[in-house]
Amino acid sequence: MSANKKFDIVIYGATGFTGRLVAEYLVKQYAGDNSLKWAMAGRSAEKLAQVRDEIGAPADTPLVVADSDDLSSIQTMLDNTQLVLTTVGPYQLYGSDLVAMCAKSGVDYVDLCGEPVWMSEMIPAHQEAAKASGARIVFSCGFDSIPSDLGVYHLQQLAKAQFGHPMPRVRCRVRKMKGTFSGGTAASLKATLVAAKKDPAKMKALLNPFSLTPGFTGAEQPFGNKPYYEEDLGTWVTPFVMAAINTRNVQRSNFLLNSEYGDDFVYDEMFVTGPGEKGEAIANAMANDKSMGGDGGPKPGEGPSKEEREAGFYDLLYVGSDSDGNQINVSVKGDRDPGYGSTSKIIAESAICLVKDSQQTQGGIWTTAPAMGDKLIKRLEANAGLTFAQE
Repeated sequence: MSANKKFDIVIYGATGFTGRLVAEYLVKQYAGDNSLKWAMAGRSAEKLAQVRDEIGAPADTPLVVADSDDLSSIQTMLDNTQLVLTTVGPYQLYGSDLVAMCAKSGVDYVDLCGEPVWMSEMIPAHQEAAKASGARIVFSCGFDSIPSDLGVYHLQQLAKAQFGHPMPRVRCRVRKMKGTFSGGTAASLKATLVAAKKDPAKMKALLNPFSLTPGFTGAEQPFGNKPYYEEDLGTWVTPFVMAAINTRNVQRSNFLLNSEYGDDFVYDEMFVTGPGEKGEAIANAMANDKSMGGDGGPKPGEGPSKEEREAGFYDLLYVGSDSDGNQINVSVKGDRDPGYGSTSKIIAESAICLVKDSQQTQGGIWTTAPAMGDKLIKRLEANAGLTFAQE
């Protein structure tokens, strides 16, 4: 298919804060790699040219004018590429037509979506069209939800090799994190909450841990909505803001992998705040912090400086256990701030992995683990500053 297309990948939203970082990553990481044909797309040819020059991209980097208000320009973009990498969110406001058109046109799609309600609407609406056309639609290819999705997947592969079976209970515990969430993440959260408050069906989908597994409901899942002391880890834990999207994607991966983790698989995510009174105080303060849904924080298109991105990092622990008392621990670490520096590298590698390494993946709406699995882990470790390690 790629032989008939002008581009392997088009970065749609390349003049936005995150889209620009994705383009910059491709310029640096794949300089001189003529096997990867990519283009930058956005509403303004002038702005695209400006960003191209500012990030040091070659002068002949193709620029594509495409605007979500002009669907014929979007269709022209799709006609010329094998995959669209879109950073234009909130996706519930700007992404629905693009998903529908990719599914119909047989064009692969990756995004940074952290909007489970919107995804729960897109899956039944476009799964059959994507299957028929061969389009591979993969949501959530950033910090939400790749470390969790691939972290759990990696843990389960190790568990099967070591114990002969997957772990029915896995916990993600965020041990350390430095860096901000993106303005796009904050905007997506706000848009999701606004939509859910207006519509009881959307609120139900938001609260449902199996909202992305149509026709399947597994074991009861922890709410993860209050701080508590976790005895075996000797620390206080508090709700983690990305849990509502990450847990849904991990459950969808299990669903798409034909319940490889088990029909009664239980998964949750919490943030580690430390032992004793200090740990408890931090846990309570974080649980009461509503700034992500408020008007503070970065706006879409804004973000931290290069120095701040490079000083950021994250360290996530995945703890798998079974009823016989067996345990397996896996860490996933990233070398940049989660919301921008790491996310821009992760989505770029996801796009390349889908196009170059995952030809056997059929059309449909996927998560990263069943669509790319070990191939993507390998790429992220080789190029994007992530590590997946048993502890």
